[in-house]
Amino acid sequence: MRFFVVLPLALGAISLSFAQPKEIIGANPNSQAPLSPAVKAGGFIYVSGTSGVAGGKGDIKGQTKVALDAIAARLKLAGSSMANACLVSIYLRNSGDYAGMNEVYASYFPRDPPARVTVIVDGTPAADGLFEISMIAVPDGAERKVLKPKGWSNSPLPYSYAIQSGNTVFMAGLVSRNGIDNSNVKGDVTAQTNYIMSNARAILNEAGMTPNDVVQSRVYITDAANFQTMNAAYRSAFTAAPPARATLRTGLTGPDYLIEIGMIAVKDSSRTAINGPGAVNPNLSAAIRVGNRLFISGTTGSTPENKGDPPAQTTVALGRVADIVKQAGFTMPDVVEGMAYVPDRTKFPEVNAAYRTAFQKDFPARTGVSVGLMSAAGAEFSFIAQK
Repeated sequence: MRFFVVLPLALGAISLSFAQPKEIIGANPNSQAPLSPAVKAGGFIYVSGTSGVAGGKGDIKGQTKVALDAIAARLKLAGSSMANACLVSIYLRNSGDYAGMNEVYASYFPRDPPARVTVIVDGTPAADGLFEISMIAVPDGAERKVLKPKGWSNSPLPYSYAIQSGNTVFMAGLVSRNGIDNSNVKGDVTAQTNYIMSNARAILNEAGMTPNDVVQSRVYITDAANFQTMNAAYRSAFTAAPPARATLRTGLTGPDYLIEIGMIAVKDSSRTAINGPGAVNPNLSAAIRVGNRLFISGTTGSTPENKGDPPAQTTVALGRVADIVKQAGFTMPDVVEGMAYVPDRTKFPEVNAAYRTAFQKDFPARTGVSVGLMSAAGAEFSFIAQK
């Protein structure tokens, strides 16, 4: 059950999510994939990465329709609908499919579309899958508010800059683009990162927030050689503990873009950084806890002994995640959503077998894609947990 308490704060009406049991939506007992189609917990619905391969080999429009219809069916089971979508993540294999995907996608969101991240990846688990799409939504009746800074134009594409629900803001993947006239702002990765974070501040300001309220970010860069340069600009945006983060090498949807950053922010005085043993990373926190939620950074499991062995690295990585989860006062069954980044898509079956043992049952929703990592690891995982 979800309760709402209206408080006279500058942020406006804030919905406070009390403990809600993790509910698996649309479970298929015959599925071999170590994931749940969707998970409902803490006032949110987390939908796993969905491929529309049944829509036809090489047919992006057909696959987009099949995938979105499948997601709509899961949301209905969870007491929601596409109109309640807050954040959508799309991982396309081919940049040439972007326009066709958008055409179909836009028809599912005729008004106030969700925030969205769209990047170009190396592959998906399904050999004939042209993309993976995942979603975070709210149940029917929950607050859902579109955020747009004053003076900004509407997005030229079918997404909103941000969606707010209660004390949580889901931001679209931000690129170096002027919000007033939608023109691209060119520059090196430092200039683009700074411009993105400036835009993020303007969006967060609409919700009475700042970058210090960001709890999770996913950074997509086109060239791993820009990693450390990006880090220097990125960390300057935060004066408090930086958010949990995963950084991936992907393609982006415009040739001028060197970086895209997607973020989730939560206004909560309980925000606490969780860091494991060793030196604190100045660019990210191992995890951020806010209330009954935990946002966990991308975690790898490379050791000298398991070099070149993604399944063994998966076991180590998820052991490290379990340690972080325990330190934060959570358990692995509390994990509700995750990402699996596996550079070599042919390794997904082996990675899945190792992943399965860490959760065993009542799996979190999960999306898997093949992307470049910032290390030589064969797998990386990031998660959200909810008590």
